[in-house]
Amino acid sequence: MATKFNETFMVKGEQLLKKIEDLIEEENVRKISIHDKTGKEVMSFPLAIGVVGAVLAPVLAAVGALAALIGECSISVEREELVP
Repeated sequence: MATKFNETFMVKGEQLLKKIEDLIEEENVRKISIHDKTGKEVMSFPLAIGVVGAVLAPVLAAVGALAALIGECSISVEREELVP
C-alpha cells in the first residue's frame, strides 16, 4: 500500500530548473506543480516510475524558459511512500 503526501518549496526563478532536476531524480516523486507568487498554477506534470531523461527533455526546456520569466515561485511535490 502507498501513502501520498505533498511538500511545497519556495524558490527564485534562477533556482527553479535545478530544483526540478533534483526532484526528478528522487524515486518517490509522482507529480510536480509550479505556482507563481499569487498561487496560480503555471505548469504541472506527472512523473512515472522509470521515466528517462529523453522523455523529460521537453518538460525541462519549458521549465528553463519559465525560470527566465518568473521571479519567485513555489513548487508543490506529490510524493508516494510505500507502507509495509
